[in-house]
Amino acid sequence: MSIHFFGRLPDGTTISEIRLSNAAGATASILTFGAALRDLVVPVEGAAPRRVVLGFETLDGYLENNRYLGVTAGRHASRIDRGRLVIDGVEHQLSLNDAGVHLHGGVVGFSRKPWRIVESDESSVTLGLVSPDGDDGYPGELDVRCTYRLLGPGTLSVTMTATTDAATIVNLAHHSYFTLLPGESLRQHSLKVDAVGYTPFGSDLVPTGEIADVAGTPYDFRASRPVANPFGDPDFFYDCAFVIDRAGHEDGKGLVRAARLEAPDGSLAMEVHTTEPCLIVYDGAGLEPGWPPTGGITHVAHAGMCFEPMRYPDNPNQPAFPSAVLRPGEIYRQVTEYRFL
Repeated sequence: MSIHFFGRLPDGTTISEIRLSNAAGATASILTFGAALRDLVVPVEGAAPRRVVLGFETLDGYLENNRYLGVTAGRHASRIDRGRLVIDGVEHQLSLNDAGVHLHGGVVGFSRKPWRIVESDESSVTLGLVSPDGDDGYPGELDVRCTYRLLGPGTLSVTMTATTDAATIVNLAHHSYFTLLPGESLRQHSLKVDAVGYTPFGSDLVPTGEIADVAGTPYDFRASRPVANPFGDPDFFYDCAFVIDRAGHEDGKGLVRAARLEAPDGSLAMEVHTTEPCLIVYDGAGLEPGWPPTGGITHVAHAGMCFEPMRYPDNPNQPAFPSAVLRPGEIYRQVTEYRFL
């Protein structure tokens, strides 16, 4: 593990990059800005180690970063309709940053804040953040931790925890864009999502409140198939929450596989295992070139794919969805492993 200067915010705050490694040759670079994963390189059997996430070479890219590359999204990831939040009969107006919608924590959110290093060793780092009462409209002071850990030979583990001093909502998500063949479109990669249901949405991508069967829809990835729309629509893109199948799991809360992505040439695959009930899959349709990218991997449409484990989107406004309210004395915790095989 080593810590390096990465840049300075306009207010003078220093942003550091923490570089992790393990005995198998995997390496990861994490920023104290947005608790972002800037780089991840994993071993590949019979080939050179491979870069598997998109990122930026300089802090400038992360100061804009309107596609949330690599960041920790929160206090509530995904969308909340009209920024409306009611807890115990009290209404709170959250900041709006996406055409009348509260997205990924709002105007600032956790992805645009400096975090601090809490502890670290050769293969892991824990970052911390205190979100004050009223932050982007949320009630309660929230104390958050995000731990990145490299496990052998090629697994990245992400653990997030939070506690609060007043009732609030918490729904964090890791937001890296993954690529198994850098520089190539993900549309020809094979994807399997271990889900029988998904959350339909309107034109604003806000869920309708239903949980629909994937059968007969473009969202049916129960059997592995190419990411591209199976009905031939070239403009179709994926940005949807899947409800993970937890049938047969003893307590319903442990790690289960949510998805598997495989490169067309079979050289590398990634599995997502998580404790969370939902997985948002976004195929990177909105990516476009901008600031210099990590490793020269140009950020064109579909160059990377997000797998965002989280609780249900817009759950404060959808009575059928489980609540994401966190109260004093409780601990929010999610664990996700991105396993490269």
